[in-house]
Amino acid sequence: MLLLEALVVIACIAIGARYSGIALGFAGILGELILVFVFGLKPASPPINVILIIMAITCLAATAQAAGGLDFLVHIAERLLRSNPQHITFLAPLVCFLAVMFTGTSYVAIAVYPVIAEVALDAKIRPERPLSIAVIAAQHAISASPMSAATAALIAILSVHGIGLGNIMMCLVPGIFIGLTVGALFVLRRGKELEEDPEFRRRIQSGELELNAKAETSKSYKQSSSATLSIVIFAIAVASIILFGSCTSLLPSWTVGEKTIRLPVSQVIQMIGFGSCMLMIACCKIDPNKIIKSSVFGAGMVGVVATFGIAWMADTFFEAHSKEFIHTIGDLLQQYPMLFTLMVWVLAVLLASQGATTQAVMPIGLALGLPVTTIVGSAPAVNSIFLFPTSGSMIAAVMFDRTGTTCIGKYLVDHSFTLPGLISNFCSIAASWTIASILL
Repeated sequence: MLLLEALVVIACIAIGARYSGIALGFAGILGELILVFVFGLKPASPPINVILIIMAITCLAATAQAAGGLDFLVHIAERLLRSNPQHITFLAPLVCFLAVMFTGTSYVAIAVYPVIAEVALDAKIRPERPLSIAVIAAQHAISASPMSAATAALIAILSVHGIGLGNIMMCLVPGIFIGLTVGALFVLRRGKELEEDPEFRRRIQSGELELNAKAETSKSYKQSSSATLSIVIFAIAVASIILFGSCTSLLPSWTVGEKTIRLPVSQVIQMIGFGSCMLMIACCKIDPNKIIKSSVFGAGMVGVVATFGIAWMADTFFEAHSKEFIHTIGDLLQQYPMLFTLMVWVLAVLLASQGATTQAVMPIGLALGLPVTTIVGSAPAVNSIFLFPTSGSMIAAVMFDRTGTTCIGKYLVDHSFTLPGLISNFCSIAASWTIASILL
């Protein structure tokens, strides 16, 4: 029965990954239905706290987008990149990393990709170099962001073990930044120089590429007071979440009987997130319907369903067979903890979702008796979603590069993002693991 149930879980993950997006969550719920009604397993508790955190953060970013705040950030990023074109290979990943880290959404980075491509072309720099590492930086920034779904899941999982947001960020932010720096150094001289690239020369000769043709930029951008105010409110919300998540002694507490109960960090994030949305609506005069129609809101809700379905199915399966797993692989993983990191890495490739992978796998590691240093050190492994070039950010980056240097490849995994992704990812894991072993 264990084997049959495992096959159901694997099949549902494979089917969901095949259709991607919200179908991933639907497939997880279908698997939950089969496990409960066909195999008679007791359903685990749904990951409600994580879902509410993701919803709060998504609504916060979507409200800022509706107010024009995210466009304002994109405009700032463009000005920085255009003012230093010769350093685009290092500035592009830095800008994308900081933007995604601050907002918790890759929407900002996607909006910057066409600027990166055009600035690199103007500077006669092979666009593949800054574009490839910028896409990787945006993906990795999800794990370094206090506002992302992956971090929300990690906080909910580790908070009961005394590990707060501050502890997580102290390990992951510098660790991932180190990995991305190594990745940027790798792509600095990658490939032929632009004017020697055969595809670039072919497009020039055929008239397919005109060097004086500029992609649309935000030079005509007009800053509004509502955009500025929304970013101020957003920044205060982010700072408050970091403050209360790091210094739990500041949280309200109540005495119940002989116990002192402190307000959970997860509920603090929900309160600040949703409450800040209302402040933005009132202060920036935002139409609430505009929030629902925003791209960030849509992408965030897809993440909610995907995380809910896959995590619920995985929790139900593991809780039903936790004793068997602990007996068979618990000792092995404790002796060779990097096997757990490999398990996280592979599952993230299949699920193509950092948040869903974190919620589905990290609790298993804790249940198997792995130390929190292993869990935190393995967190960057969820960013292996770059291996297959199926994400919208990768496809968009390829399309924005008019020179043709950024490409998908012929064999699925031989695309422009593979090597910078692998190098950055492995270095991030090594650095985060080392820092976690020292600080935690």
